[in-house]
Amino acid sequence: MPQRYEMACTLLPRRLREAALAVPEKEKVEELRLRQGERLTLTLPEGEAPVPGTRITGEDLETVLDIATGCSRYTAAQSLQQGYLTAEGGFRIGVCGTAVVEGERVSCYRDLSSLNIRIPREQIGLADRVLPALLSGGRLESTLVISPPGGGKTTLLRDLVRALSDEKNLRVSLVDERGELAAIHRGVPQLQVGRHTDILDACPKALAIPTLLRAMNPQVIAVDEVAVAGDVAALEQAAGAGVVLLATVHGAGVEDLARKPLLAGMLGLGLFRKAVRIGRLGEGRWYAVEELP
Repeated sequence: MPQRYEMACTLLPRRLREAALAVPEKEKVEELRLRQGERLTLTLPEGEAPVPGTRITGEDLETVLDIATGCSRYTAAQSLQQGYLTAEGGFRIGVCGTAVVEGERVSCYRDLSSLNIRIPREQIGLADRVLPALLSGGRLESTLVISPPGGGKTTLLRDLVRALSDEKNLRVSLVDERGELAAIHRGVPQLQVGRHTDILDACPKALAIPTLLRAMNPQVIAVDEVAVAGDVAALEQAAGAGVVLLATVHGAGVEDLARKPLLAGMLGLGLFRKAVRIGRLGEGRWYAVEELP
């Protein structure tokens, strides 16, 4: 993790980079947050911590985007319209500022106000904690991964995909709508998702899942953060085609999902047979597998 932190720091202007590299406990840092007029802060499990002597300017924010895009922002224009971009190494940079709106979509941002550099936590072998419990007669059951925001859903999903692809030799189609799972950069995954994994990047799940069913003949389809009705409809289509599903949702547990109309409806369709709940335990996390009705 310290090595990934140091890689993330290469996205910063020199004076900020030097200050950020001097901090202790690099392995705990989850994000680098830059807000114009404030100090650089590090997101830790216990909250944000400021880095001394690092007052952020508008020029600093512009420099980060220039570094991340190789001074060619037009190459990242589509993802920037969604409020983020993915830099080499798998670092997702969230963008805030004054949005320029054309019709019903954001065309670009001007007068940047803040950036959030998320450091992906790649934990090879994490899937071993839950994968045996997700198999029935040697076959993977469709599984829903549940945790609050920032709880580790994406990290677990990524390693499940890697394990199923590399160790179980399954054809996995991965919908990486926001570039957080595989972190594709110029066609190459920056994070390990397995040799037998096909990745559809920057495409909404409602469009990506039918495309993958037609084009890639997947045995497993994996998606992150089911959030809208179109996602559920596409997952239902995949389940009807006999594909095993892996998906994540925000929530405290199955009971919490049952109070949310969209997710309660999804549970009622019986698309998933197992659930993995994730919770924090001090600076670590616990994982619990349960059967779904």
